[in-house]
Amino acid sequence: MMKINKFILFISTIVLFSACKSAQYRKAVRSVDIDQIRVQDSQFIKDGKPYYFVGANYWYGPLIAAKNSGDRDRLIKELDLMKEVGIDNLRILVGAEGDGGDSKVYPTLQPEQGVYNKDLLDGLDFLMAEMRKRQMYAVLYLNNNWIWSGGMSEYLKWNGYGEVPNPFLEQYSWDEYMNYTKQFHSCKPCKEAYYNHLKFIIGRTNKYSGIKYVNDNTIMSWQVANEPRVLMTPNHEKAFASWLNETVDLIKSLDPNHLVSTGAEGKASYLDDIKMYERLHSNKNIDYLTMHMWPKNWSWYDINNEKQTTQESIVKAYEYMDEHIEIAKKLNKPIVVSEFGFPREKESLSLEASIENRNIFYNAIFVRITESHTKQEILAGLNFWGFAGFAKTNPEKGKWQHGDDFTADPPQEPQGLNSVFATDSSTLELIKTANKALVNQSN
Repeated sequence: MMKINKFILFISTIVLFSACKSAQYRKAVRSVDIDQIRVQDSQFIKDGKPYYFVGANYWYGPLIAAKNSGDRDRLIKELDLMKEVGIDNLRILVGAEGDGGDSKVYPTLQPEQGVYNKDLLDGLDFLMAEMRKRQMYAVLYLNNNWIWSGGMSEYLKWNGYGEVPNPFLEQYSWDEYMNYTKQFHSCKPCKEAYYNHLKFIIGRTNKYSGIKYVNDNTIMSWQVANEPRVLMTPNHEKAFASWLNETVDLIKSLDPNHLVSTGAEGKASYLDDIKMYERLHSNKNIDYLTMHMWPKNWSWYDINNEKQTTQESIVKAYEYMDEHIEIAKKLNKPIVVSEFGFPREKESLSLEASIENRNIFYNAIFVRITESHTKQEILAGLNFWGFAGFAKTNPEKGKWQHGDDFTADPPQEPQGLNSVFATDSSTLELIKTANKALVNQSN
């Protein structure tokens, strides 16, 4: 009996100690003063001043923040390094869906519809708490047009639309995948399940800070999805617009305190129709516009003629940016380049490969944001794709497999292709210089 009582006392002491530590952590997080980001006169405003930023895509943050399946030591080091170079704005995937099959994220937040991985919810909470401690802001996207995180196609599979035609398998094409995925926007049970997901996440209270998500200024924006698209034909716009407006209005009703954005690539999301882009962003509950740029994917950049096509990519990037900035001016909303990426020399996966061309492209984009800040113009932010920090990769293998480190490159792409690693000191220095210039201009 004495041994049992001692054991109970020992366990009780551990529980009490853990509770005290948790209370201290919550108190420390809650004590951090972090200003809400809002929009006023087509500008982001932080602490009464215009807010311009060079941030990063960090989609895998909640995965490495997970208590049991993640790597919190790596997370802390990466957040500290980003903060050191002035990055205070991170674009993050709330969580993936499905079974984590070929070329997909694993583990997933929703392995089944409406069933949640508690470890990954814990990871999302911990990431948000650690970002708040560092006065960093999150853009949280809630779905994905693309299969690499499950996304819209997974909702269709869950609701009886048959097997997803995975375009990364030989037997399926991209047209088959997109024709399948376009059904999501008119699938009533799919939309209901997605809206239940929105209510669950947005209505959450962070277990580490004790702060409700709707009251946490760490969140800059809820984003409808990653690159939601009008697919295949202009006739799809009607169903897409109905879903988009319904979703945007729901998010704003659930959380009127935070900004809402779509996650669009720009006109590339809308059959290259800039007028469609304008129409689909006219909803008053869409607080700001987004665009993405991918010189390699869009055939601006040719690895057989790298120096010349790097310069050509800059010209085309400026043209693409200008076209969308004009729409932002018409709608009187700020605009963010929330994705842009560039490979290493010859698309090498080796960390030893030259990043000179990438740096040239990055610097050209950074020039645009610093100029915009100087002139108090409507281009307000950048999120490069993406930050891979201290991830360890295998340049010979390339393909991501379950258990490998997460990088900025999603599982369907060669790991390291567009990633900025902690060892890419010259790129990090460019980012630091750009962010320092933005801060100095605000003071």
